[in-house]
Amino acid sequence: MVNKRWFQVLVFFILVFLLILLISETNFVFDPVIKYLGAVALPLIGAGILYYLTKPLMHLFERFRINRIVSIFLVFFVLILLGYLVWIYIAPIAQNQFKNLIDNIPKMVNWAQDMITYWQSNQTMIPEQVDTAISNFTDNLQSHIENVLNYLFGFIGQLISVIAALVLVPFFLFFMLKDGDRLVPFVTQIFSKKKAKNLRSLLGKIDDTLTAFIQGQLIVSFAVGVLLFIGYLIIRLDYSLTLALFAMVMNVIPFIGPFIAVVPALIVGAFQDPLMIVWVSIVMLVVQQFESNFISPNVMGRALDLHPLTVITVILAAGSIAGFVGILFAVPFYAVIKTIIVHFYKTYQKSKDTKEESLI
Repeated sequence: MVNKRWFQVLVFFILVFLLILLISETNFVFDPVIKYLGAVALPLIGAGILYYLTKPLMHLFERFRINRIVSIFLVFFVLILLGYLVWIYIAPIAQNQFKNLIDNIPKMVNWAQDMITYWQSNQTMIPEQVDTAISNFTDNLQSHIENVLNYLFGFIGQLISVIAALVLVPFFLFFMLKDGDRLVPFVTQIFSKKKAKNLRSLLGKIDDTLTAFIQGQLIVSFAVGVLLFIGYLIIRLDYSLTLALFAMVMNVIPFIGPFIAVVPALIVGAFQDPLMIVWVSIVMLVVQQFESNFISPNVMGRALDLHPLTVITVILAAGSIAGFVGILFAVPFYAVIKTIIVHFYKTYQKSKDTKEESLI
């Protein structure tokens, strides 16, 4: 029985749970490690995203027989140039539109209050509970706005600390580009030749999965933002650039991002012209259909092979566990875990057919 596969798997899981229990009982030992990982997590993740975006560009430079160090500096030059162009040509327009939007918020609030008051005065069949809830919301509207502003100021404070951590991103990125190819040989050197080959295959699949998600998701988000900007310009929606940039950022979140992105556009359209709600909805519908039927299949293909219902379930679960950060990283984390499990399962099946020792 000891040599049976199911018994070995059972023992493996028992040992894993015992290890987790032991770690939970001695968490004071791991607290410094967790704090250290928390301190470097943001620059490490930021540099990792840039690594997968800029790695093809570095390899392109190397094809022209350019030294790797020089290629990395050329990559940094391209990034700085793109940032400079955004700062010169896009940032001033977006900043001006955002300022005008903030300045018009009091007018929007007054308009909403007037509409609620008018609706209340012309309705005779409103349930008492609904009328009370509307009255309380209207009476406390100013405090709600203050709470939102306080949240925004707190968010700005957190943003400053995030920016301070992002200063380390270029240093992490430099060494990732320089020494990234050495990771796999370093990890596999302690294994036998056969297991090292199997592990290299697994790490290659994980690398392909992360590349497909990060590059694909950002390219899709950029394309959606550009298409929405064009659509907003056609229907002459106010603050079109700011709303398109917001949609571009939100579209990074799979599935629920587009729904979040359309809310500010609908609100702005409602204050501009009630008919604009219809036009904004049409633009969003056309762009999403174009993205789901043409852009995403051609950019991301079937590399991730994730069912939409599975993605929605994973996002909801991650959101309840880790909030916005969980939502943001749920899909790539799940894709990597799925890649590992599928690889080990196929390795196990192959070992049964060939009657050889598997990696697990």
